[in-house]
Amino acid sequence: MSDSLPSDFAIRKITIQIEEILHEGGPLAETPPLRGAVYAICANPFAGRYQEDLLPAMDALKPLALLLTDRLVAAMGGRDRIDAYGKGAIVGEAGESEHGAIWHVAGGYGMRERLGECRAIVPSAMKVGGMGSTLDIPLGHLNAAYVRSRFDVITVTCEDGPRAGEVLFALAMARGGRIHSRMGGLEMDQVKGEDGLR
Repeated sequence: MSDSLPSDFAIRKITIQIEEILHEGGPLAETPPLRGAVYAICANPFAGRYQEDLLPAMDALKPLALLLTDRLVAAMGGRDRIDAYGKGAIVGEAGESEHGAIWHVAGGYGMRERLGECRAIVPSAMKVGGMGSTLDIPLGHLNAAYVRSRFDVITVTCEDGPRAGEVLFALAMARGGRIHSRMGGLEMDQVKGEDGLR
């Protein structure tokens, strides 16, 4: 682990999951899409108390975001063809939702830094929850938010976390859209990537 990782957010464990989707009742995919997520269970230095200024924590978490991004990109076989992303957090019961919101800037920064040009907003979800809570992390295209085939979700859960004084910080990526996608809308070959929408 890097010395630059924030000591206030001590990591208890890191988990990576990869889903390869072969079909959903239709024909087998020639190139199965991949969805992946990585999360770290970290100490929450703000648990059990109210902290007025949380902004410094956003910068402090950037090294963690880079670490998790690198782990997930490697698990997915490299950044080639990764075309969707998302992020999220589950805050243990002694915290508040704002302790998950500090991940918005850091998590987005880490993926943008490593994936290159990414113009679209990084979809996100956060909540307060106990051990074993699930989080549905929304996914969206890196450069064009209106690509419907990339509207997707990956679910993460940790059976022994987050504990009351912890927070789960997660990143998610996909290579390819929903299998058997047929809802129309903006297609991949129509993406201009100029404004983050189309």
